[in-house]
Amino acid sequence: MAETVLNATLRESVGKGSSRSLRREGLAPAVVYGRALETCSLVIEPKELHRVLSSEAGLNALITLKGDGPFDGQVVIVKDLQEDPIKRDILHVDFKSIDMKEKISVMVPVHTIGQAPGVKEGGQLQVVRHELEVYCLPTAIPNAIEVDVSALEIGDVVHIEDVPVEPGVEIPHEVNFTVVTVVGLRPEEEELEEGAEEEIAEAGAEEAEEEPSGQE
Repeated sequence: MAETVLNATLRESVGKGSSRSLRREGLAPAVVYGRALETCSLVIEPKELHRVLSSEAGLNALITLKGDGPFDGQVVIVKDLQEDPIKRDILHVDFKSIDMKEKISVMVPVHTIGQAPGVKEGGQLQVVRHELEVYCLPTAIPNAIEVDVSALEIGDVVHIEDVPVEPGVEIPHEVNFTVVTVVGLRPEEEELEEGAEEEIAEAGAEEAEEEPSGQE
C-alpha cells in the first residue's frame, strides 16, 4: 500500500471557538497521537485530505504527515473522521501514528465478485457483513476483502472461514459467522406459496358471493 503525504501545521489555540474559526477559513482541526508521539493539535486542508482518502485505500490510506512540528514524518492512519451530515465538510479528524513494523487492526470493506446463479433464479444477494476486521502489517492492508459469489444458489451461505485472504493477513473471529448469503424461495416453495394465495383468493370470492347485498 502506497503512502501519501499530507501537509499539516500546529494549532496555536484549541476549543470550539477556534475550531469554528478554522472551518470558516476553509480549514479543519485535527489531532495526532501515538505510542511514541506526544499528542499534537493540528490544522489541515480538508480538500487535501479528501484527495488522500479518495484513493482505493480509503480510510485505511497510509499518510505521512509533513510540517513544522514533532509530527513531521510520522506515518498515520485515520482513526476517526467527523463530517457534516449534509454538506460532507470535514469537521474534525483523529490521526493515529503507527509503527510500520507492527501489525494493526483495521476495518476493510467487503466486495462481492461474480454473479450468483441464485440471483438469476429470483433470489436476493445479501451482504451480511459490509466490513471485516483484519490484522496485518500496515503495508499489507488490503483495499477490500473479495468474496466470490459465482457459485451461490438460493440458500447458500459464505461463512468467514470460507473467505480467502492474502498471506500475512488475518481475520480475527471466534464464531464462524455469515458474510454473504443468497435468500429467497426455492421453486417448490414458490409453488406452495402461489397455491396458498390462490386458495385464499378463492375463499374470499366464495364469501363475497354468500354475503347479502344489503338491498331490500
